[in-house]
Amino acid sequence: MSTAEVVAGFARLISGARPRWVGCRPVPSQRIYFANHSSHLDAVVLWALLPPGLRAVTRPVAARDYWMAGPVRRHLALKAFNAVLVDRVPNFQQHPLEELHAALRQGESLILFPEGGRLRAQGVAEFRPGLWHLAQEHPEVELIPVYLRFFDRVLPRGSHFPVPLLTDVVFGAPLAAVTGEAREAFLVRARESILRLGAT
Repeated sequence: MSTAEVVAGFARLISGARPRWVGCRPVPSQRIYFANHSSHLDAVVLWALLPPGLRAVTRPVAARDYWMAGPVRRHLALKAFNAVLVDRVPNFQQHPLEELHAALRQGESLILFPEGGRLRAQGVAEFRPGLWHLAQEHPEVELIPVYLRFFDRVLPRGSHFPVPLLTDVVFGAPLAAVTGEAREAFLVRARESILRLGAT
């Protein structure tokens, strides 16, 4: 059994996560799964819930400073779930989305959290513009909203050990393209698609 399979199985076990595909099916289309963000486990569990074939071509986007802090996290990020690591502090030597664009050009899918960081309060924060830029340059890629419920209770802020708890992961319908849509309107519509899933 590979490291990726072990990590995926462990992530599903400790989170108790159940996938609900209410607006799409787990089919081999190139996608950006974009979700609300409340725990360091979010990306790992969402990735783990994908069928093995999709998991193999889907890369979570994660904070470089967190996942490169120590050999275990580094091994998991680079060898288990093949994360695209990004700098939370601007790096003026490289465009912050360049590695994401590169992954999409190679035919890979992404798991993205448009809020940017984990939210301290309940709710979904306003989206940063990265998702809009990716959608503009890669219009052929499906944008799938995902709502993660109760993940902040599995690995609370400041905790180093997960607490087993039944969680819910809801995959919605692809976000439709709107010709000529302004960036702000797109980001509001994308955020609202997640909020609607949260009410299901």
